[in-house]
Amino acid sequence: MTELGQIAQKVRSKNAGPFWLTIDIFCGSAEVFERVRKGLRDEEVARLYGVDRQLMKRFDIADLNVVKFSFPRPQVQGTRGDRDMHGAGWACLLEEMRID
Repeated sequence: MTELGQIAQKVRSKNAGPFWLTIDIFCGSAEVFERVRKGLRDEEVARLYGVDRQLMKRFDIADLNVVKFSFPRPQVQGTRGDRDMHGAGWACLLEEMRID
């Protein structure tokens, strides 16, 4: 098993409006895209982020070699409980996830 961050070209997270986060996995090649697409299970990603699987959206974009996840932010952007105003810190969790 390999950490996702070791094979992906880049893993990035950001806000998708004040209520949602999005995480993009730029794979860099079709071979890595297929490995990531098959190796990342939605249930594991949802568990990692503490998100209800039914609320999480996944997009496999083969033309760009990108896998994308979007899900509701635990706190609305800019509220008192928000610890990551830009949503940039969420990517590191997924970078450390091990995949086949």
